[in-house]
Amino acid sequence: MAEGADTITYEDFAKLDIRVARVLEVSDHPNADKLILLQIDLGPLGQRQLVAGLKPYYPDPQVLVGKDIVVVANLAPRTMRGQTSYGMLLAGSSDDRKRVVILTSDEPVEPGSKVS
Repeated sequence: MAEGADTITYEDFAKLDIRVARVLEVSDHPNADKLILLQIDLGPLGQRQLVAGLKPYYPDPQVLVGKDIVVVANLAPRTMRGQTSYGMLLAGSSDDRKRVVILTSDEPVEPGSKVS
């Protein structure tokens, strides 16, 4: 187990609603240098906005448009620099955070599909 990581129960994990979302649109956050805004499609759950600190890792965030990404769909909304995020995308990062990679599917899958 990773150093510093707390152990959780299966019941805690089961509370997460992890889904596949399709990125519809990406734009720069109007009030932050490191944040971008993503408009995503979660199929039956509708469309929503995510705010993510990806600008340093994706200099051309338009490459994300059309990708299927993995998100936590039931995270409480959080406002960051005046923009509200309605979920969180999942990404892997190196220990030194010099590299961050968004989790995606290896094949197309319907937006809103559950991840288990």
